[in-house]
Amino acid sequence: MKPRELIRPYNWKDRKILLRDGVLYVPDYYTAHQGFSLPLWSLPEVFEKEAPVSIEYCSGNGEWIVEKALEFPNKNWVGVEKRFDRVRKIYSRRHNEGADNLFIGYGEAVTMTRHYFPEATVDEVYVNFPDPWPKGRHAKHRLITDTFASEVHRVLKPGGTITLVTDDLAYKEIIVGVFLAHPGFASLHPHPYYIDHIENYGTSYFDSLWRGLGCKIHFVQFQGVVDENCCQGDPFPIPAFGA
Repeated sequence: MKPRELIRPYNWKDRKILLRDGVLYVPDYYTAHQGFSLPLWSLPEVFEKEAPVSIEYCSGNGEWIVEKALEFPNKNWVGVEKRFDRVRKIYSRRHNEGADNLFIGYGEAVTMTRHYFPEATVDEVYVNFPDPWPKGRHAKHRLITDTFASEVHRVLKPGGTITLVTDDLAYKEIIVGVFLAHPGFASLHPHPYYIDHIENYGTSYFDSLWRGLGCKIHFVQFQGVVDENCCQGDPFPIPAFGA
């Protein structure tokens, strides 16, 4: 199928929360979230079987997450993307490549996570190349904030991990600062709290683009700690990718 075959199932005036064809639609500027409650991962319309859940935010065109869903069919994957043109491409890839263990969330990441992702049910979170919004006046648009970190901590299981990938050095420092400051996370790497390679991590449009331009890629990894009173105690053992 082609991306254009996915049609947004409502107009702006009649927008609503909707679960259809493996996509959760959470419209912008919609506030009636209390009227739509889901035990999301256990619904048969979401996943065919129970399995560990991994979320990717900023899924873009879906190249990375579709590859991972096919590579690890023993996991359930969730791709979150706020641009509908990109959601269409993820949807098309999922259908054409048979990634039946991939669920798509269309909407703003924090809103969707806060209202629809159940607490302590997620094993892994990935954020691949979030927009750094480098100008100060645009900082409010950045995904990586204290609020986002708190929502990720809420949905992660104890010991669950978050991996954040960026080519932007300044944004890497912001990302590290946000998660170091959160009492529920411990860095998986010593200072300077990032590495420049993860074996078999996979690729995406932006990964190929920035590497092709000679940019250095930074991998920041944190793990949820059981004792929130301990900010930077001994971290859990670093898991192998895909384990």
